[in-house]
Amino acid sequence: MTNIYAVILAAGKGTRMKSKLYKVLHPVCGKPMVEHVIDQISDLHTTEIVTIVGHGAEEVKGYLGGKSEFALQQEQLGTAHAVMQAEGNLGEKEGCTLVVCGDTPLIKSSTMEALVNYHQEQQAKATILTAYTELPDGYGRIIRNEMGMVEKIVEHKDATNEERQVKEINTGTYCFDNRYLFETLKKVSNDNAQGEYYLPDVIEILKKAGEKVAAYQTEDFSETLGVNDRVALSQAEKIMRERINEKHMRSGVTLISPENTFIGPDVVIGSDTVIYPGTVLAGSTSVGTDCEVGPNSEISNCQIGDGTSIRHSVAADSEIGSRVAIGPFAHIRPASNIGDEVKIGNFVEIKKAIFGKGSKASHLSYIGDAEVGSGVNIGCGSITVNYDGKNKFLTKIEDDAFIGCNSNLVAPVTVGKGAYVAAGSTITTDVPGEALSIARARQVNKENYVQKLNNKK
Repeated sequence: MTNIYAVILAAGKGTRMKSKLYKVLHPVCGKPMVEHVIDQISDLHTTEIVTIVGHGAEEVKGYLGGKSEFALQQEQLGTAHAVMQAEGNLGEKEGCTLVVCGDTPLIKSSTMEALVNYHQEQQAKATILTAYTELPDGYGRIIRNEMGMVEKIVEHKDATNEERQVKEINTGTYCFDNRYLFETLKKVSNDNAQGEYYLPDVIEILKKAGEKVAAYQTEDFSETLGVNDRVALSQAEKIMRERINEKHMRSGVTLISPENTFIGPDVVIGSDTVIYPGTVLAGSTSVGTDCEVGPNSEISNCQIGDGTSIRHSVAADSEIGSRVAIGPFAHIRPASNIGDEVKIGNFVEIKKAIFGKGSKASHLSYIGDAEVGSGVNIGCGSITVNYDGKNKFLTKIEDDAFIGCNSNLVAPVTVGKGAYVAAGSTITTDVPGEALSIARARQVNKENYVQKLNNKK
């Protein structure tokens, strides 16, 4: 089996983005565009991926981690010069090499696989990924000979009127015989107006040497979109979102309003789940079967069980069990673990808390840094007082305890199994199991007090 290598061109600063953020790190559906490219290439079981970095190199390395090797292009002297920076990694190896731009987040692994297969079938030294468009202005044209092989690539500004009628364009993605690629790159000249070394010149050199150059045309022009400014970024976002949403709907998920639903590329959703408008599912979120999420809910990096409902709420970096009811207007903050059949109701905020099976916090509560057992009822307006101004402390509420409305549990404190806390109490010491704790001043009624106040007026 032929080794497949990949070189990703990601060294350009991207001045047209008008941004402090390095161009290829701009997100599309929540993921940096260069990471989309790498993830799709990785599906081909590539032997090695080398990303060419320049401006913001450390940032790119930080985002991509171990997904790629890196080579630095200190000066941006053209696309051929960029690929040359990978010679130390790949120059002496046998196989075929994909060259892909890091600002083409929509390209699919299936398209790259078809390109590689066609390249090998044709026994070509280079194969160009092309696309058909009714609006080819500004693109390099693919000029084929009578045998269907590539004769040359002509840039729009250099094309004759006849050549400008050609609607097959160069997408900037290539597959090369690896050894021929690096041998030919050494022959590329920078004798042009910009003084740069251009990768398409490799095609011309190979043709003049009598080597076979092929072209594979993708069926979907939108895959080849290069993101150079914010307008193209929004177009890529729209296309990617439509693609992701269609995948989920075809897998048995109901999206009430796909155009108003935002799902990240790594999100997993079970069948028969219904997603309502205004919902954002981001990061490594997974949602089980038969759930209802939304409307207007934001979920990121959460694992959610089956049959759970989340309405008008926000949840992040947490685990949420099956048959849980959350919302409306609840906030599940990071490091929370919500067990099965729990209810987190209106205007309840949970932070770094564990909730056992069947427990409830139905209204207007803050439960932070807490371990809540199973079958616990936390009354309206109750708070775990977890912060003393310097440190956070833990509150424990054991199984089947009942916390009355408007109670303050001042951590560190434990409410024992089956205990009751009377409404309006401020609990500062442990409550034994099965006990009733009342921590409030005794009520005093002063008869005729209002009349006395009125007489003083």
